[in-house]
Amino acid sequence: MGVESQAVKTCLVVDDSRVIRKVARRILEDLGFETAEASDGMEAMAWCRTAMPEAILLDWNMPVMDGLEFLKALRKEPEGHLPIVVFCTVENDLEHIGLALECGADEYVMKPFDGDILEAKLVEAGLLA
Repeated sequence: MGVESQAVKTCLVVDDSRVIRKVARRILEDLGFETAEASDGMEAMAWCRTAMPEAILLDWNMPVMDGLEFLKALRKEPEGHLPIVVFCTVENDLEHIGLALECGADEYVMKPFDGDILEAKLVEAGLLA
């Protein structure tokens, strides 16, 4: 049994919309990611404490714990600095984008997005060659 040349990367999709999670999951799996899903920040935090993913696709507006609260909490976790976080939201003003980046987001994608946009962001973030 040989060592795999490249380990499969995991991406946690955090969005309260089941449709968005399904679309994102399909795109990510087509790009070679293993994916998991969470419907809010609290669920995502529990997932990260169990198995920290390499990437997180994060919605801003969610019940229970929104994306920004989750991001701030994530970055305080022992390995919370490791995942590449891509905010994926309809919030497109400079104030929101600046705040997300200031709180530790690595990239920012506007909804609606498609596979090409998401792939380009993941390449920019260093997750894809």
